[in-house]
Amino acid sequence: MLLHSPLVLLLVLASALPGMALAAPATLPANHDTLEQRIKACTACHAQQERHDAFFPRIAGKPAGYLYHQLLNFREGRRQYPMMNYMVEHLPDDYLREIADYFAAQHPAPPPAQPSSAGTTALARGKQLVLHGDSVKKIPACIACHGQQLAGVAPAIPGLLGLPRDYINAQLGAWKNGIRRAHAPDCMAQVAQRLSDADVGAVSAWLGTQVASADARPASSIALPLPLHCGGVPGSGAQVAP
Repeated sequence: MLLHSPLVLLLVLASALPGMALAAPATLPANHDTLEQRIKACTACHAQQERHDAFFPRIAGKPAGYLYHQLLNFREGRRQYPMMNYMVEHLPDDYLREIADYFAAQHPAPPPAQPSSAGTTALARGKQLVLHGDSVKKIPACIACHGQQLAGVAPAIPGLLGLPRDYINAQLGAWKNGIRRAHAPDCMAQVAQRLSDADVGAVSAWLGTQVASADARPASSIALPLPLHCGGVPGSGAQVAP
């Protein structure tokens, strides 16, 4: 007899204690298994209101395709963060798509600008890299891929405004060190390798001082080919040599 079976345990209790009435199980509320209930594990860290947290960026409003592929990257080990790797380890593709679609449809108010102690030279360098790039170092402008409003491009390119400065630093550092990876060819890894540490700090500082407009949404399209061929963006093409 398998005494660890819940049904068997109930029968044993009933036979051993004939005078005891077994209470009927409580009725579960109708909304006990809604998507909103299930994604509470996500919103416990990824709050809709920005907290300038280097580890838990706001994901609301990012393109669904981008969010879905990041969940796949965590599940398949291309991105390393133990909590995320554990949470999505056994989740099927359809469930990950549901999560991505849910957060992509959320558009909370943009966070305020982050105070910066970077000097005018660093901020000017950051603005240059974001808006124009650096042709000598073969660094494309951020807006060439992430959109003129830096709000991302559907279905697969994320926005950059509203991300915590420390998060941007950490992710560019992870690409430089090979800790974070994407589908090959990994265009962001190529860009990160061309950025000096000072460049990374300048880009994140300038981006942090910018505030997205309240109605900013990921663009529906962008001029192709992109400056670099990105494995996560089908048809992106390539113009700048690796």
